[in-house]
Amino acid sequence: MRARLIESPHRVAAGLVALLVLTAAMAATVIVDGRGPRPVAVTATDRFSAERALTHLQRFATEPRPLGSPASDRAREYLTGELESAGFSVQTQRGVGARASQGLATFGRVDNVIATLPGRASTGTVLLAAHYDSAATGPGASDDGAAVAAIMEVGRMIARQGDQRNDLVLLFTDGEEDGLLGAEAFAREHPLARAGGVVLNWEARGVGGPSLMFETSVDNAALVSLFAAVPHPRGDSSLVEVYRTMPNSTDFTALSKAGFTGLNFAYIENSSYYHTAGDTIGNLDRGSLQHHGENMLHLARALGTADLAELGSDHDATYFRLAGTMITYSNALVLPIALLAVVAVGAVVVLARRRGSAGSGQLLLAAASVAVPLGAAALLGQGMWSVLQWLRPEYQQMGGLLHRPQGYHWALVALAVTSVLGWYLPARRRLGPAAPAIGALAWPAGLGVVCAVVAPGASFLFALPALFGALGMLAALLPVRWSLWPVTVFTLGASVAAALLGPLSGNLIDGVGLTSGGAAAAGAALFVVMVLPLIELLLPGPAARRRVTVAVPVTAAAVWALLIAAGTVVDTFDARHPARAHLAYVLNADTGSASWVSGDTEPSGWTRTFVDSTDIARLSPGYARGAVWTGPAEPMALDGPVVEVLHRDGDTVTVHVASRRAASGLVLRVDHRIDRVVAAVAGAAPVELAVTGERADTWPGEIRFRDLPPDGVDITVRTPGTDRVRVTAADETHGLAAAPGFRSRPDDLVPSIREDGERIVVTRTVEL
Repeated sequence: MRARLIESPHRVAAGLVALLVLTAAMAATVIVDGRGPRPVAVTATDRFSAERALTHLQRFATEPRPLGSPASDRAREYLTGELESAGFSVQTQRGVGARASQGLATFGRVDNVIATLPGRASTGTVLLAAHYDSAATGPGASDDGAAVAAIMEVGRMIARQGDQRNDLVLLFTDGEEDGLLGAEAFAREHPLARAGGVVLNWEARGVGGPSLMFETSVDNAALVSLFAAVPHPRGDSSLVEVYRTMPNSTDFTALSKAGFTGLNFAYIENSSYYHTAGDTIGNLDRGSLQHHGENMLHLARALGTADLAELGSDHDATYFRLAGTMITYSNALVLPIALLAVVAVGAVVVLARRRGSAGSGQLLLAAASVAVPLGAAALLGQGMWSVLQWLRPEYQQMGGLLHRPQGYHWALVALAVTSVLGWYLPARRRLGPAAPAIGALAWPAGLGVVCAVVAPGASFLFALPALFGALGMLAALLPVRWSLWPVTVFTLGASVAAALLGPLSGNLIDGVGLTSGGAAAAGAALFVVMVLPLIELLLPGPAARRRVTVAVPVTAAAVWALLIAAGTVVDTFDARHPARAHLAYVLNADTGSASWVSGDTEPSGWTRTFVDSTDIARLSPGYARGAVWTGPAEPMALDGPVVEVLHRDGDTVTVHVASRRAASGLVLRVDHRIDRVVAAVAGAAPVELAVTGERADTWPGEIRFRDLPPDGVDITVRTPGTDRVRVTAADETHGLAAAPGFRSRPDDLVPSIREDGERIVVTRTVEL
């Protein structure tokens, strides 16, 4: 067996201390970066106060306020009155918002609240944006009530201060939850949108955690410099790169497409309450509200006094926190830094060969074989989520966003360790301990170069750990007489990986949940392979190698199983941490039969009191989306929606649709592909959408209209290639209390966030 890269006279103790130091570095990063400012009391008049903002929140965010609801109207009236009393000129923009997605056209009437405070010598508009509607399944205290309340308070403070150079506009959009409808209508129709400016958009995907700057417009360098100077900057440029590849969107998406430059913020922890009845003021972390507000106030003041014309840039910036300090640099430096990491790893290879620690063949084989533990960790981590859904069918409705996922997070770490040790212990027998450790560095170095080309803002996550890890390894190989020199300098170099790469798996779980278990485990495995020289110090010598090769991975796997068991014990459902259940009441107006419908894969005990089979014969054709459970329900005396043909021209037909029972929304399912839809309501210009693709697990085309006018809407739809189609129309009202036979959920169960749940629906099918 070849010699270890790092030796120490007390190697086990030295290895343990070094790993503890790296663990402490990771913990310190998580604690420092995960901590925002403490809430400020009402009496602090010169600072943003979360307690003052809460007084606004308590006035409008105690009940769900979906688009077009009476609660939404009450919220809008409150916002308008408060903004006018603060000195703003307030306008309500009424219009029709629209958005197209895969096989789907969504429209809705929206009422945006726009408050303007003119500047004394304006160079442009500073736009603070948040949406005041909520999901129908919860009061939306965080999403997005906290941001609305923070903007109200910041606007009041700036108006009282006066002497703002630039125009300040507060935009409270409507219909964000139904597809960014308010922001789309603002961007398409309002003169302020055509003028452009700088937008700061504020969101939430949980009820706690620091306010992260997670998205920017392109060429963000100047704005990032302003952001880096806020009192508590959180977030990094890797979030920007990841978010740009995701299908997710916020109002910032519509506003940036309209020409605004800007920044997008959200807090994302405790995301199990996202869009549920648990998104309440009681569950809101006051520190998150304070963080939103402090950063908002600082940026609004900085932008309010700046010459906005000088904030343009021709490049993006990389930004991240290290040792509690925000570091920023131009993306022009990203590729050189990544290449420097490759050079440093190459220098380690050269030095190792000269010392006889490893030959070229061993190094190449070791580097290639690192794919084994990384791939195994990814597969096992993703498989773990499948196992958890099998153990707990309720998790399938959670979308990976669990109430208490910490035990499962540590189980993913144990999987990563198991994968790495299961590969490393046999590899060290054949190749020696040096080759796998050096070969492992090639992976973050290579990923750094790849990201520098395709996602520059994320390159630092890999290039800097590789660079400093290689420098630490080079320093450890120097002939210094102090016996603790090798382990000390290598640990210092690896501390950068601990600070940047170590928290990656936890951040992924906070952001997208355990559905990303494979990526989280692979990230943890990448960090583990980078500290193999320290792990090697803990392993016995050649005499015990066969026993170790079997015992260590088996022990790690046993730890994983225990952590899974602990996770299932800890993460139970109760009134504070409820499970979710999907249920709708659906009346088929063509047959007069009614059904309870649930999209849950494994219905809960409460849900099974309503549904008992997967028979969809009672449902209108095209209504079901995916596999559903159904059960008989008592029919209500409700008329079906109106669908009247007004005009036909080949494959294009115009119909008038309306609800006889004044339903709040209407959905049309079409049994053919649609590619063009126009919606026209009285008092507004027609809105046209181009639609691509098809809906999955249901009829190919779908059209939604939210906040349906009492006299209905005219819909023109083209179904290319056919002039005969079937349409199932479904009008919807929120809430199940009026449905005959409905029984309230137990305390440990809340409505699921699936958009067709918690509704009374009346369907009718027609042939056009």
